[in-house]
Amino acid sequence: MDELYASQEQVSQDNVLVDVPGAKGVEVYFFAGPHMNQAVQRYNLYSGGGAMPPVWGLGVKYRVKADFDQDQVQEMAGYFRENDIPINVIGLEPKWQTNAYPCSFVWNGDLFPEPLSMVQNLKDDGFYINLWEHAFVSGNSPLYDLLRDRSGDYLGFNGLVPDFADASTREVFAGYHQDELVEMGVSGFKMDECDNSDLRFGQARWSFPELSQFPSGIDGEQMHQLFGLLYQKTIYDIYKRLNKRTYLDVRSSNAFASPYPAVLYSDTYDHKEYIELICNSAFSGLLWSPEVRESSSFRELARRSQTAILSAQTLYNSWYLEYPAWLQYDKEKNNRGELLPEGKENEGVIRELLNFRMRLIPYLYNAFYQYQSTGKPVFRPLVMDYPQDENVFEMADEYMIGESLLAAPITGDDDTRKIYLPEGVWYDYNTNEKYEGGKTYEIAFALNEVPVFVKENTILPLAAPLEYVGEDTIFEITCNIYGNPSGPFYLFEDDGVTFDYQAGAFNHIKLMYKNGKVKMSREGNFKKKKYILNKIVKKTTES
Repeated sequence: MDELYASQEQVSQDNVLVDVPGAKGVEVYFFAGPHMNQAVQRYNLYSGGGAMPPVWGLGVKYRVKADFDQDQVQEMAGYFRENDIPINVIGLEPKWQTNAYPCSFVWNGDLFPEPLSMVQNLKDDGFYINLWEHAFVSGNSPLYDLLRDRSGDYLGFNGLVPDFADASTREVFAGYHQDELVEMGVSGFKMDECDNSDLRFGQARWSFPELSQFPSGIDGEQMHQLFGLLYQKTIYDIYKRLNKRTYLDVRSSNAFASPYPAVLYSDTYDHKEYIELICNSAFSGLLWSPEVRESSSFRELARRSQTAILSAQTLYNSWYLEYPAWLQYDKEKNNRGELLPEGKENEGVIRELLNFRMRLIPYLYNAFYQYQSTGKPVFRPLVMDYPQDENVFEMADEYMIGESLLAAPITGDDDTRKIYLPEGVWYDYNTNEKYEGGKTYEIAFALNEVPVFVKENTILPLAAPLEYVGEDTIFEITCNIYGNPSGPFYLFEDDGVTFDYQAGAFNHIKLMYKNGKVKMSREGNFKKKKYILNKIVKKTTES
């Protein structure tokens, strides 16, 4: 029997077999193009275009310890501001609620006696608030009676499973969230447990069974495929209705989710897999978040941080850590308050890395606009940009960020790694050293450096580092010049927080380099200036 079910190597063929057993009314879509990149773009555009997060969502998110109370949350926020650590979003974990498994969606008055005041104080200091939850409804929740007849006939985590396939159910769930949480200033949610449990992996089943039936007429098997996607839609529609953009965390998604501003995460913690997921999620129109938690050493923590700043969402998840991991990377010692004597030095390394992320926001924001309007993923494997280069066909530990940056995160205890650079000429961002493409190099990176290479003839607009990005933030731009760019580079300029850009309230900023100078020009209908050109720096160091 073991041989019967063992994995077998398949001989490559020119046809594709689609096997969908037991399903009715299945439609199969094919998206093609002259190259893989075009096929992926067509899929994303068919789905509704790529995600367009708010500009503040491209900052840094920090999830505090699960049992923190209101004072501890505000103390942690104070630590970030006092030490110039650029955190933009603070995430609260399960105990912000009176009940979390299943959820009550009601503030825990013992830990958070004045949530509205806390949210407002944090907002005044430049912090956005994200709340953890899952969709299973506790019997003591105000939503219970409203959803009792709108849920499946089996429980999940001993709570009601809302029938999100029904529009009226989504409206009830969303209406409560809007009135009780979003209107007070909650900027987004971490939507947990919307994937399925599976007894085949030896774990107890916690989700609803596949034989469940829902009022909309679908069964549990179908709902498991749709649950994460419909959950995203339910929450996202709140913010669209209020003309506010959000950036969400989600545990599960599915096909045609490209437009949802939600980043996938999981409880796995393998660094190599995280890098591969950043790279390969582009094939499905999804975004991946490689969160940073505890580590075996500060070196590992710094390497994980380098990866996080080069992803769709830079996230530190300290849900079981009293203090930031850079002050003590060991979980047990952290929670005993045994901080590292070199903690402040470590803090400085992390600050440098996070400042790079903040500097990169204008570049990333434009790349996300391109994702939204053309379907081209922001983070994507090299094979999408270099489809004729056989050296990148199976490469998943390097990837492109936008049009001009190549990321090559480093894992393990070594300071060096082998890096293949595709055709063209590339510059090491840290040293400005010039490399000829089509070759493999052994390159070292310090803990406070970013493993990034810049394509020749690039204008790279970088912002002056900020502690946070708010609605009124103006970015002072320094243009780094690599080679002699003859073509333009663009920035996307709008208010960064609403959907007004969809009605034409935006500008395309054109940056042109000539005779040692960069000229900035605007075209569009947006009246405010969010970008100011500060200076240019010519990167000319030769190898």
